[in-house]
Amino acid sequence: MTNPGNSSIPVLTEIIFPAMAVAESSDTNPTGNVVDSIAVIADDTGKISDEQWQRLEQSMHENVLRQVLARVDFVLEHRVRDSLADVLQTAVDTLAIEIRAGLRKTMEEVVTRAITQEISKVKVSK
Repeated sequence: MTNPGNSSIPVLTEIIFPAMAVAESSDTNPTGNVVDSIAVIADDTGKISDEQWQRLEQSMHENVLRQVLARVDFVLEHRVRDSLADVLQTAVDTLAIEIRAGLRKTMEEVVTRAITQEISKVKVSK
């Protein structure tokens, strides 16, 4: 079966079914490729039983789950780090504002006290 638009381009079934017919039946698929998985479980006629499809589906689910789980730790750590960085930055900004306000108040009190003491000294010396 060829592509009606261009006879030199093979269609998907021409690529998959010859590979399925040549492959030997086996439960393992070292590459994890779907076409290889289908080729491995197909019989000589290129047909796949319902049980074989279910095993292929289960295998694909397990492979995807394994890949997702491998990335979960990295993604979770990255997101927690980003969120924590935002929270820490907000806390640092708030703390800096509070420190400035406290320092300003302390400086006003110190200057006021120093001026009051100087004025008292001047009044006493007169």
